[in-house]
Amino acid sequence: MALIFSSYIFSRVGLHNVALAQPSVGFREYIDTFDGYSFKYPQNWIQVRGSGADIFFRDPFVLDENLSVELSSPSSSRYKSVEDLGPPQEAGKKVLKQYLTEFMSTRLGVRRESNIVSTSTRVADDGRTYYQVEVNIKSYANNNELAVMPEDRVTRLEWDRRYLSVLGVENNRLYELRLQTPESVFLEEENELRQVMDSFRVNKASG
Repeated sequence: MALIFSSYIFSRVGLHNVALAQPSVGFREYIDTFDGYSFKYPQNWIQVRGSGADIFFRDPFVLDENLSVELSSPSSSRYKSVEDLGPPQEAGKKVLKQYLTEFMSTRLGVRRESNIVSTSTRVADDGRTYYQVEVNIKSYANNNELAVMPEDRVTRLEWDRRYLSVLGVENNRLYELRLQTPESVFLEEENELRQVMDSFRVNKASG
């Protein structure tokens, strides 16, 4: 996707309890009027520039936990509705395929296991339909792939992550909010992450 960096940020703080990072942190609201989307994120998360996404934030304590927004190219996409992706189940397959493509490795002995945890549809208070997709991906690697004896090639789990995506359409473009978190902290952070997902909105762009 062709990506354009965001242009405007507005902060609004609300009360919320975070299970892992710090107690009682609130949310800030990120509003991109140029590209036409907004969402809330934990106020202690920090913005990272140069990530390749339209916008990228990460937890400063759980470095493997982050969120980003990606947009389809305005010149090559003509989306009218998120239903253009098919039903949520089909959209889920496309989201998982995209993740696996991005995480493709050329290292010897690397193996990925993945599954779609859930797909759903919601109509937000703006009247727009959004798809929500959750997937799990595990990465395994051998500690010594070049070893002659099989018993010397021990497979270990490198990482185990939950990926949560919210898909919406506006301005003839597909918008995707992405959240990544380790499965080991997902249950602790789930309430917070779902609030971020539910806050995602697409709007008429000013650009």
